[in-house]
Amino acid sequence: MKVSCLGPKESYSAIAAERLCRGAEKLYCSSFTATLNLLTEGFVDAAVLPVENCIMGSVVQNLDLISQAKNVMGVGEYLMPIQHRLVTKGRIPYENIQRVCSHVQAISQCSEFITKHFPFAKLVYTYSTAESLSLLDAHTAGIVGAHLKGTGKGLVFSEENIADAKENYTRFLLFERGNTPPAHSEYVYFSVLCKKETTGELCRLLQIFDRHALSIARIESRPVRDIFGNYRFFIEFAGDIGSENVKEALREAEEVSEEYRLLGAYGQS
Repeated sequence: MKVSCLGPKESYSAIAAERLCRGAEKLYCSSFTATLNLLTEGFVDAAVLPVENCIMGSVVQNLDLISQAKNVMGVGEYLMPIQHRLVTKGRIPYENIQRVCSHVQAISQCSEFITKHFPFAKLVYTYSTAESLSLLDAHTAGIVGAHLKGTGKGLVFSEENIADAKENYTRFLLFERGNTPPAHSEYVYFSVLCKKETTGELCRLLQIFDRHALSIARIESRPVRDIFGNYRFFIEFAGDIGSENVKEALREAEEVSEEYRLLGAYGQS
């Protein structure tokens, strides 16, 4: 089995890929777009993408990628605890740090620490947290995962978790090709399009899940490209997709919605 994920091999995505596809051959990509493209084009059997962080919310880029991708289905979920460490090449006084490098999500999640200690530093965004290790020098620090502490000769990692919130989790989904969901699930994920000229569509949709006593865990919207005022809603609810109650609720949701699409059915690893 081959699985694609954001690289390099030390990245959070790579760890999630191993948890979700133990022992699989991994193809490390330089972007989330490339990660999903490898799946849709048939070069890998599965792809792993982060979709939500408990501090920053949804990874909106990936919601857009998922909604645009054809013939993919979310089949697994992994909730990863995140701890960020400041890393430098040798012991460098904070006043000497002129640049801080990491993925945009990590920098955002550590904004309070950065503002306090490096208010004038230039922020350099990398395609993954682990990539920042390659940019370290006498005036540059990186932000990486705690799992990298103790690796790399001459690297000095902060003892403390520098994230703004110490209880920090990122949710990853495993995608495979196809439109057929697993036989059973703990959660179901789908999207619908709501047009600005259609009134009450979202209300009617939510009432379906109330009637079927299904608990919605998450709902969010993204603007539809090139059509100002139209929004695509992403909805996740707790339920077994193999049950008749869930199947009927989804049938009713499809009937009242524009561009209904089932995105995934999965349990948590």
